[in-house]
Formats: sequence, structure tokens, C-alpha cells
Amino acid sequence: MSYNIAVVGFGLTGRLAALELSLAHNVTVYEADDAQALNSAGRVAAAMLAPLAESVLCEQDLALMGLDSISRWPGILAQLDDTVFFQQQGTLVVAHQQDRGDLQSFTERLKPLANHHAQQLSGAHISELEPELSGRFNQGVYLPCEGQIDNQAFYQASFKTLKARGVKFNFGENINCQQLQQSHDYIIDCRGLGAKSAQCKLRGVRGEVIRLHAPEVNLTRPVRLMHPRYPLYIAPKPNHEYVVGATEIESQDNGPATVRSTLELLSAVYTVHSGFAEARIINIQTGLRPAFSDNRPQVKHQGNVISINGLYRHGYLLAPSLVAEAVSLIK
Repeated sequence: MSYNIAVVGFGLTGRLAALELSLAHNVTVYEADDAQALNSAGRVAAAMLAPLAESVLCEQDLALMGLDSISRWPGILAQLDDTVFFQQQGTLVVAHQQDRGDLQSFTERLKPLANHHAQQLSGAHISELEPELSGRFNQGVYLPCEGQIDNQAFYQASFKTLKARGVKFNFGENINCQQLQQSHDYIIDCRGLGAKSAQCKLRGVRGEVIRLHAPEVNLTRPVRLMHPRYPLYIAPKPNHEYVVGATEIESQDNGPATVRSTLELLSAVYTVHSGFAEARIINIQTGLRPAFSDNRPQVKHQGNVISINGLYRHGYLLAPSLVAEAVSLIK
């Protein structure tokens, strides 16, 4: 049976829901922002798929859900009219000698995930994985199951594909889901923090990333640098672009990045690879990720409204599985 379905919110989960639902249903998208979605948390993210690394901070069931989502991403991207960069060559975790204890603590807190395990690395092993880091680190950990995608390319390609399928779009409309209940068979609420008035326990968690163009750097997989104050990640994207960020900041301030955080990120990335000294800064972005008090996502079904929210820092890692759960509720 084909339904008329409204997808409210056109960030990461909204795009995934619209892609899945438009294969069998008539879909209309409502988005308070414009078509560029510059305020979407999914547009700012590094889009790393890191279930093992994130298992240090989240429950095992969420990390296992992340493994399931990674297996779904190739099929999702295959639907798109344009090619989107996807990689699953693992994550390299390193630390400077003075931060060896932080690396050891990180390794000890990794949770077992099926047959996926961390691999201890010597300096020689690090050089084999990433030759340009040769001689810089003498200890590390390799997380082979992990990956990443190019989030900006996904945003562009998903919009193009959905338009070609005939999905209708209403941008610049701050719609209340209840307004759509009479005109649509189902409403999929993907508003993130836009739903805070309806879900009062939501909070924003600030993220800051810097996108660099670094022709002198040739890293082939995401690299995490352990540090007691600002654990850093570097995610290589196509065309010598790199997304650099750190852990979340418990703040609902959505303003521009501070000088201190920018200096810390750039100083840390330079200690990983000196080639970043000549990199060009493409942009510095900030965003707020929606989270509940327990940092666990929720799929709720009330009447003909199905909501997906609270993905916290696990957006790209968990979204495909959560959207599949939400779509399964449509009977």
C-alpha cells in the first residue's frame, strides 16, 4: 500500500527517511531552513563510522547498532544518482609519548563487538598503515572495522536524487507535526533540536570542526590523537580535504568557534603531520547535536507521528539503523 507521508526536517535522518520511503510512497519534505541546510548538524559533522572507538563512551548495544548501520551505508549510497565517497579502511589511534597513559586508558575501555577487535601497533606498524606518520609515533591502536563517508557530498547527492524521484519540498516552513496529521497518512519527525518544544528533555551538544585543504598531506584513513584535554580526530575526504574536530562541548551556544578552540585544534593537527602547516582553511563550522539526558537516541510512535531524535554524537553511525526501525512502524 502506498501512503502520503510527510518528512519534517531535512537533515541527516530526514534525508535517509525520505530516500527509503520515496521508493514506495508519496513523500513531501518540510524544512524550516533553506535548501542548503547550513544549520544541520549532519552537514557540519565529520561523518565517521566508528563503533569501536565510540564504544568507549556509549553502551555496547549502540556500538553494535553502529556495526549494523555501517553494513547499510553501501546500499543507501548505491541509490544515489551521484557517487559519494565511502571508506571502510579502519581508524588509526595514536598518542605522543607523554600521552601514552591516555591511549592505554582508551584501549582498556573498548568494548568487545562480535568478532571486531582493536589491534595494538608498534611504530613500524603505524608506518605501514600511514607512511607519512613514520617516526612520529611509537605506539598506537588500529580499529579495522571503522569507516567514514563524505557528508557534504551525501547532502548534495541525496537532494538531487530525491528531486529526480518527484519528492516535493517545502523550505522555510516551520511546521508543527500536528498540522499535518489530517493531510498525511504518516508524519516522520526528524527535526532534531527543532523539536525541542515538543520534547523538552532535548539539549544541544556543541561540535566544532575545521575543514582544511592540505595537498602536502596524504593520510588514507581517519586518525585519532589521544590527548588529556582535546582528543582530536582527522578525517580525510576526497581531493586532499580533511575534517578536523574534537570531542563534544556541553554547551547550547551555536555561535562561531572561539580563538582558543581553533588554536588548539590547529596546533594539535600540526603535531600529527607537519604538512598541515601549509594547509588552507576552507571553513570553520559549529553545530548543535540533539541529545537526551542519557545520550541515547529514541524512535517514538504516537498516532500517525513517528519521531527520530537524540542521536547525540552518533549521527552517521546510528542513523541508518534508526531510520530502518522507524520505517518498519509504517504498516
